[in-house]
Amino acid sequence: MTGTEPTRIARTGTPAFAVRGIIEGFYGTPWTHAQRLDMIDFVAAHGMNTFVYSPKDDPLMRHAWRSPYLGESRRRLSELIDRCRRRDVTFVFCLSPGLSIQYSSSDDIAALTGKLASVGDLGVTAFGLLLDDIPTVLQHAADRARFADLVDAHIALIESVYDDVLRRSPRDTLYVCPTAYWGYGDEEYLTRLGRGIDPRIEVFHTGRAICSATIDLADAATAARSLARPVTYWDNYPVNDVAMGGELHIGPYRGRDRHLYRFATGVIANGMELAESSKIAFATIADYLWSPEQYDPEASWRAAIDELTGPDADAFRVFADNVRSSCLAAEDSPVMTTAVGQWAFLASIGETDRAEQVLADAANSVISAVDQLTGGAALNQSLVDEARPWLEAAREGARALLLLARHGSRGPLEPPAADQVQEALARFTSHGKRVFGDLVQMTVGDALAAAA
Repeated sequence: MTGTEPTRIARTGTPAFAVRGIIEGFYGTPWTHAQRLDMIDFVAAHGMNTFVYSPKDDPLMRHAWRSPYLGESRRRLSELIDRCRRRDVTFVFCLSPGLSIQYSSSDDIAALTGKLASVGDLGVTAFGLLLDDIPTVLQHAADRARFADLVDAHIALIESVYDDVLRRSPRDTLYVCPTAYWGYGDEEYLTRLGRGIDPRIEVFHTGRAICSATIDLADAATAARSLARPVTYWDNYPVNDVAMGGELHIGPYRGRDRHLYRFATGVIANGMELAESSKIAFATIADYLWSPEQYDPEASWRAAIDELTGPDADAFRVFADNVRSSCLAAEDSPVMTTAVGQWAFLASIGETDRAEQVLADAANSVISAVDQLTGGAALNQSLVDEARPWLEAAREGARALLLLARHGSRGPLEPPAADQVQEALARFTSHGKRVFGDLVQMTVGDALAAAA
């Protein structure tokens, strides 16, 4: 844990991707200082080599980007940088000035480069200039008078910043997140930007969507050709901010081409506000980035859960199988979906006892797993505490299915059993967490509709 030497994960051969890391780049409550230190240890132990520091709701990164790091905030930043240095992890310090910067202002450029330089004095050798999630038109009259459009302003800004970075240290690195950071990769903004900035600058891209279900080799080749450099993917997984807040992204990394390294420098994975929970996906991402051609998502996922939950691994896997929903997941709840299908079929052919048993067994397995994890003796209590809202929703959803098995296997639900099932469904949906996908609502809802 924090402050101790991490246990290194054995890896052989040479990693496929040069850049392998994570980014604290979500909207929401930033990680604590202790969580960041612990995460640096974790990614280093899993063969990752990059930690990108860019919490969206840290005012010194975005809204108050001109303000310097002083006092305690500077001390904590220095400690993170030192931890990365000792773990052979590159610390990438980012600023997001695009909401207010005047691109034509020499004072604003000086404030931006000055703040980066002040952080460089702490030992940072890699910087990020993030221009994502900002207005897509020039806001200041002086900028509209000087630049033809946003991309011209961004080229000028990026080149000014990179010139200053190189002036201070020719071997330092600059990462840029463009405003058009997702799409097919051949958009005019990206093409012009790629041709207009130094080819040594790394450029982030998220794929065809902000949260891309797949990233294939052809898309990577297109983006690399447009940008005139290999892509560095800012992969928005396992992040679950904004509209995804009801989802718990603890499934394995998947949907990325096993030859992606041919046109990509690397992958930086955006985490959840839930730091401990993010480690499950991060561990699988680390496996993929080291050896994508041999990567097995399910095997990597099982190993990650074993590592993080120890003796609770079997129980956690039962729970986790029912919270697979994400942009990467083709199935929401495969085991329970199979059980519900068997229940419906057996009931339809008159095998009512077997039908009840199949669904009751599946529901009880979830209830038992949740009870074990929340019983107060979990090995990884931080993980359980983060997942608790989903664990409690899983228990209520399983209880609704258990009632359905008991009272709905031999025909339509009737009062008072129908009322009990209805109440159980209401308790489940009141949690507002995505567990079992839509399976519980559809299955129990259909049974209640048939009884009406």
